[in-house]
Amino acid sequence: MKTGFIGLGHLGKTMAKRLLSEGVDLVVWNRTIEKTRDLGCTVADSPAATARTAEVIFLNLFDSKAVQSVLSGPEGLLAGGLKGKIVVDTTTNHFDWVPHFHKSVADQGGWYLESPVLGSVIPASQGNLTILVSGDEGALEKVKGTLEKLGKAIFYLGGPSVATKMKLANNLLLGVFMTGIAEAVILGEAAGVDREKVLDIFAAGGGNSMVLNTKRAKIAKEDFSAHFSSALIYKDLHYLQDFAREIRRPLFMGSIAKELFALTFREGKEGLDFSVIYDVLKQK
Repeated sequence: MKTGFIGLGHLGKTMAKRLLSEGVDLVVWNRTIEKTRDLGCTVADSPAATARTAEVIFLNLFDSKAVQSVLSGPEGLLAGGLKGKIVVDTTTNHFDWVPHFHKSVADQGGWYLESPVLGSVIPASQGNLTILVSGDEGALEKVKGTLEKLGKAIFYLGGPSVATKMKLANNLLLGVFMTGIAEAVILGEAAGVDREKVLDIFAAGGGNSMVLNTKRAKIAKEDFSAHFSSALIYKDLHYLQDFAREIRRPLFMGSIAKELFALTFREGKEGLDFSVIYDVLKQK
């Protein structure tokens, strides 16, 4: 089954490489063509060309505006035709946009699966992502074998927007854990304890978490090359604020975390890994 993949950022490219390593026959497209050079697979010249070639098309894009452009632009997927085809969108979208994406693909006789993933570059390279799925359950069954090459756990969550909202709730935890870990490490260092030992203590105690375990090396080495950027977590927490407003619930910790990540833009560090919040807060 020919499979398309659109969006070769840090996570998307890792996912594409994982599929290729698992023997998936892949055709890719990316706005910046240079990012396709080292994949060793077919490169389409547009999303429309991808749709004409592939039966299943994965998307991993920055935000919902990018998804809308890839779907509905002049050379978008819809222009290539999606009848009988499945779009698996792993982007973290805004919940308001997702029903439109479902309808646009369904109107052509295809299926849209919102499939945001939990995890970043390292679990993606190992096939250990967690995948949340909303959409047609029959379409999910058709692509489940491919999804299982990327994810160790797949949760089916029913109709449109549920998976997206759940992903946003998950990223509340990411943002709060990361900012909390950063501030705690800074305080530990201020107490006169070596940074590596501070991290060891937190890992042995109440700070032990997936976020600490995956980001401790970045903090220890001050290597903030992007796996999951500050710009992305900021975007996701903004989407979450919109969801909280829609259901008329306060968002205390998520709003604080979002404003802390806003500092990375002022420092010109929004494109770095979201663990860079440690570096930004330490300068304050």
